[in-house]
Amino acid sequence: MKKVEIYTDGACSGNPGPGGWGCVLLYGKHGLELNGFDADTTNNRMELLAAIRAMEALKEPCTVALCSDSAYLCNGFLQGWVYRWLRNGWKTATKKDVENIDLWERLLQLTREHAVTFHKVKGHADNEYNNRCDALARAAVQAKGSTTGKTS
Repeated sequence: MKKVEIYTDGACSGNPGPGGWGCVLLYGKHGLELNGFDADTTNNRMELLAAIRAMEALKEPCTVALCSDSAYLCNGFLQGWVYRWLRNGWKTATKKDVENIDLWERLLQLTREHAVTFHKVKGHADNEYNNRCDALARAAVQAKGSTTGKTS
């Protein structure tokens, strides 16, 4: 399988409010930037959607290193939350409905199509790709749309 490195980020102006997501996909010497907008959303939804849109852009099953500054996204898989929620009928440990079930279900499906490892990175620090994703997400909010394109 091809090895792809993906960086993702989400942003929201107000929570809820208008939001954006951004991602950078890296494969060898090639790169692709994607982003998008939602008029009424939350930061957590944008974090999840960034990962979904990035993996949906892959044209075949890949080995994916997904890097995000979102503890919500990463811990969902790294700490096994999503698997417990699934076993518990999408209920939390306190028996409340899990938020963003539609997005978690889609992420689960994508992790079955690709060999995905999640990596928590420090946000707003010195990681150029994480910073680029943040800029893409914020740009989508400001433009109220997407500005996608290849980086190389």
